[in-house]
Amino acid sequence: MDAQGHVNNTVFFRYMEQARIEWLEGFGWGQGNASHAIVVVKAACTFLLPVVYPGVVETRVYGGAPGRSSAETWYEMRVQGGEALCAEGSAKLVWVDAASGRSTPLPEALRAALA
Repeated sequence: MDAQGHVNNTVFFRYMEQARIEWLEGFGWGQGNASHAIVVVKAACTFLLPVVYPGVVETRVYGGAPGRSSAETWYEMRVQGGEALCAEGSAKLVWVDAASGRSTPLPEALRAALA
């Protein structure tokens, strides 16, 4: 909670990060692979309703059409049990070769999952 008695806006980026990590791990692409990295090159969030204590935020992740080495993701955040959106966000992810630091084509399995 912040001084206004609601969840601070920076925390919503953590909600998106946690949901994105779990989402990617669901496809088998966790943080443990030393050959690649998935980096966020752009992130945005629109705050629609305050979240106050007590409340559990449910974050839904949606993947967009894949590019050569990137993909857009979108997020919807609601207080668990409610239908009203508290916030919605987006992030552009880029697949990077860990050794060179350069973007590399998305793995075919990820491309297929996003298509």
